[in-house]
Parts: sequence; C-alpha cells; structure tokens
Amino acid sequence: MPRQRRAIAPALDDPVRIVPLHAPREVFAPAPGIAAPPSPQLTYRGGPLLGAVQVFTVFWGAAWNDAPQLSTAQSLNRFLQVVVASPYVDQLAEYGTDRQAIGRGRYVGTATVPDSLGTNVTDSAIRHMLQQQLTNGSGVPAPTPDTLYFVFLPPGVSVVAGGDRSCQAFCGYHDHIEAQLFYAVVPYPNCAGCLGELGTLDALTSVCSHELAEAITDPIPPQGWYDDDHGEIGDICAWQNKQLGSYAVQLLWSNRANGCM
Repeated sequence: MPRQRRAIAPALDDPVRIVPLHAPREVFAPAPGIAAPPSPQLTYRGGPLLGAVQVFTVFWGAAWNDAPQLSTAQSLNRFLQVVVASPYVDQLAEYGTDRQAIGRGRYVGTATVPDSLGTNVTDSAIRHMLQQQLTNGSGVPAPTPDTLYFVFLPPGVSVVAGGDRSCQAFCGYHDHIEAQLFYAVVPYPNCAGCLGELGTLDALTSVCSHELAEAITDPIPPQGWYDDDHGEIGDICAWQNKQLGSYAVQLLWSNRANGCM
C-alpha cells in the first residue's frame, strides 16, 4: 500500500518528500463518510527557491559502469540536459516571487561513485557519500544556492528514508542538508509500483521531473510552495504524465490554471 500523506505540514527535519507508489486512483480516494480534502492551492511560505537550477548527477554504485546501466545513466544525463532548459521548467515561472524569479537552469556535470553497495542504503549514508565526495577532490562541484544533486541508485538497491523503504512506500524524494545542500534521490524502479505501467527509462524520467519541480519550488520543505493537505507541486499530480519530446515527464499543479499541466 502506498504511504498515506499527512494532513498537516511535515516537521522540518522529516527527510521524505516522496513520489508515492503508482496505484489505482481509488486507493487514494477518501473512505466512505470522510470528506475529501479541499481543492489544491499551493501557498508560499517564505523560504528559498532554486531560481536557475544547476543539476549535477551522482550515480552511486559500481553497477553503473556496466551495461545496460551505463546506457541508462547516459540517457538520464541527456534527459536532464534537456528538461532543465525546456518549457517544462518555464511553467514554474508562475511560482517566482518579487525577490526571486524562477527561470531555466542548466546541467553542470556527472560523476560515478563506484562503491560496492548492499541491497539497502539509508538516507544518512547518501548524505555522508555526498559530503565525502565534496571534500575528497572527486570532481563533484561545491554547492551553490541553485545546485541540485541528483543521486541515482542501481538495480537491486533499496533506499530507507524517514522510516520508509523505496518500492514499499515511495519511488523518489528530495531533501536538504543544513539548508545549504539540496539533493534528490531516485532509486532504480525495482517494482511495479515505481514503474507505473511505464518502461524503465520513462519511469525514471517521470520521477526525476517530479523531484526536479519540487526541489525548485520547495527546496526546504515546507518552506517554499506547499499545500498542507496535498503536499508539493508534483504530489498533487503524481503519475499523470505527458511527453517532453521523446521523454516522459509528470504533470505539475498550476495555481493559475487550477489544474495539472
């Protein structure tokens, strides 16, 4: 069963802002006699935004050096190069503020960290790996106010974050370290709930687009654009997809249009 979303804003130190498992819409419907939550309306809470996101990818695990994972990694990098400078990011401009506009970003590079991983890694281990890469001269660039590190895990490796496990409760999430380092985590879709009836690459790009948009508009959840009943910009439209050229991307909530776009 998918993880149930809280009805109140999460604690500031809760690391899991999730892409939930794909499930029939009736799974998310309120039980009989329980009123549906109000219509979504993202409100700005005064925190930072990523006005010109700079995406750097980190592929953690020795398996990323082997085919076909190497090909998948290359495809994900090409996708991120496209999406950060596309109309998909343009639609986030409505969430710019007087202090900070939201515009197109850029892809700034990639690194593979060829560690041998077990079948499970924790969010704490991911944080440690990122911080280690930033200090050991590995070529991972220092964070800027707009940097977003995308961490990808290889097939067969689950992530445990906030007491939940990928493929049991979520398919991806984003978070921050001390409000200075922003990152998103995308486990390999090892289950039907994270494929969402899509092919592997399409499922990965859908989850990536979800986390990209949420990290731009709410990098320190829930201090950016957030809805206490529905969550972030991607949560409201989870697993509703469209095409961006040859890539699958998830629809995003638009306050202006009052719908998923």
